[in-house]
Amino acid sequence: MRSFNPAQLEAIRHKDGPMMVLAGPGSGKTTVITERIRCLIEEAGVHPGTILVVTFTKAAAVEMKSRFLQLCGGVSMPVSFGTFHSIFFSILKAAYNYQAGDIITDSRRMEIFREIVADEQLELDDENDFITGIASEISLVKGENMNLDHYYSTTCAEDIFRRVYAAYNRKLRQARQIDFDDMLVFTWELFRERKDILKAWQNKFQYILIDEFQDINRLQYEIIRMLAAPKNNLFIVGDDDQSIYRFRGAKPEIMLGFLNDYPGAKQALLDVNYRCTQEIVEGALRVIKNNKKRYAKALAAFHKGGEPLKVKLFNDVREEYDTVIKEICGYHKDAAMPLKDMAVLYRTNTGSRQMIAKLMEYNIPFRMKDNVPNIFEHWIARDLIAYIKVAMGSQARSDFLRIINRPKRYIARQYMEGANVTLEELRQRHAGKEWAVERLDKLIYDMKTIRDMDPFAAVNYIRYAVGYDGYLTEYASMRRLAEDELLDVVTEIQESARDFKTFEQWFSYMENYGLRLQAQARRRENAERDGVVLSTMHSAKGLEYDAVFIIDANEGVVPHKKAVMEEDVEEERRMFYVAMTRARKYLHIYFAKERYHKPAVMSRFVGELLLDRDKFTVGQRVRHKVYGEGRIVQITQTSATILFEADKTMKTLSISFCISNNLLTLL
Repeated sequence: MRSFNPAQLEAIRHKDGPMMVLAGPGSGKTTVITERIRCLIEEAGVHPGTILVVTFTKAAAVEMKSRFLQLCGGVSMPVSFGTFHSIFFSILKAAYNYQAGDIITDSRRMEIFREIVADEQLELDDENDFITGIASEISLVKGENMNLDHYYSTTCAEDIFRRVYAAYNRKLRQARQIDFDDMLVFTWELFRERKDILKAWQNKFQYILIDEFQDINRLQYEIIRMLAAPKNNLFIVGDDDQSIYRFRGAKPEIMLGFLNDYPGAKQALLDVNYRCTQEIVEGALRVIKNNKKRYAKALAAFHKGGEPLKVKLFNDVREEYDTVIKEICGYHKDAAMPLKDMAVLYRTNTGSRQMIAKLMEYNIPFRMKDNVPNIFEHWIARDLIAYIKVAMGSQARSDFLRIINRPKRYIARQYMEGANVTLEELRQRHAGKEWAVERLDKLIYDMKTIRDMDPFAAVNYIRYAVGYDGYLTEYASMRRLAEDELLDVVTEIQESARDFKTFEQWFSYMENYGLRLQAQARRRENAERDGVVLSTMHSAKGLEYDAVFIIDANEGVVPHKKAVMEEDVEEERRMFYVAMTRARKYLHIYFAKERYHKPAVMSRFVGELLLDRDKFTVGQRVRHKVYGEGRIVQITQTSATILFEADKTMKTLSISFCISNNLLTLL
């Protein structure tokens, strides 16, 4: 016990009643949990069979159990380790005799949704996109135990969502199958209706420990509260600053309200970071403390000093990514750092294509934490490729069907019979219909024009002269999608064509890119293989690397442009904080002043990193980029009043705006 700090010891030695342990990044929370289990058994005399340890992933449960077994010298103990779903399924299995085969597989689940789409005769441009969206929403509704009357779908109209929701559940019940969300709903219903069964499980699990508590959803919490009563030996460990799964139903508010739900709960703060250098810890804290809804924490780094954070602005993304490659090669060759100890982190998978292409270009091995979708298999890419193929002379009916009404030309499918189609034949079949002939003449002209262009110019012509961007705008409105997201996809595809002179070269690049992605997917699980790690910020959580590169730290990327509400911005800031604290020794944060030939600005989070808002004090001299030098004469929670020396004027400015836009420096 001598090797633990006071906060760790307090958590480890806690016995009865509720306790909340706030565990900052790299603070040894897994060690604290496993040591507490050992302490309960060996020092408090608790029967190991009454202890339940709950995690969010199977991998975390396996690691926790393995660490505990090592503490016990390899002697097996009947402590229960499992995910929420595995524990709840055990409860349902005992009550209803469910078997593993009753849990629906992901593939069968997707088949059911495809059947529903066919049964409902839904006309969709991209069935997979629709199914992914609606499946996620149904999971969210179940996880929140939400009344459908109070839910408004973002994927489709309310009546369609409710029909799909009802049909999905009906098909599950008919097949006597349950999905992972049903495990929560059914356990909650069972405990409410059968107090005798609840009592039996309360007697079974008298000490409950929960890891990563900040990721809990409402229904999971309600079940755990029932299970922990009446003794309430509930030991929760987590970090509200690392709650980044709101889209899955996780609610940091639950952790923030824990002390209200359990007024007598003990509290401990694991405030020493054993992973990162002092420079990284202090930088990350400068960012995260700008969140309003959080527990304030004074964290310290075990490793003092360290390399300064490297924050750099580049002219464009290409220059940014070239520098990442140069730095990776430098660490690998000069510092003998294994490639797998370096990670490139980005906000979304759509931002990874160019980085992947760069690594391929320089033959640098890499591993992807996520199953990165091939952007050239996106339905928008398939539309653009079909346009080009028709321009090059394709007569395939499938190509014509993709383009003929994108944008709307009101040309019916029945006019395109047989395996081959030509525009001249279509024109002849519409003889007498001047409106149709006029539109087909325009399409014939467009195809001849595209044929003689390079790939980049061709995509540009399809977008603006043919009107494909207008079609995407209409499609986004109809499907309740964010128009900007679709336009980002088409822009990314267009950018990929910039370096190619011919369509054949571009198509060859697409094919090779797809093959490399497939090869990476097959090797993704091989953690021993040396390679730079590419990951979204979400998937990097819980991991650590010697050197981390956060790329595309631009406003609109992180925070994402969809983050409009304050709670969304706070989640984005938590994501940035998680990304920063993955770095053990070296942290690079890069951004460009131009993205896709459009002006871009630095992320507000970078501004918060560069300028500590706590340094804004009365009397502090500052320099404003526009107004020059001055002195702060008054401070409120949100604004600073500054007397500027040049013209002796006083201006009251938003602190957040000045920090986010790097307008002020301290003198």
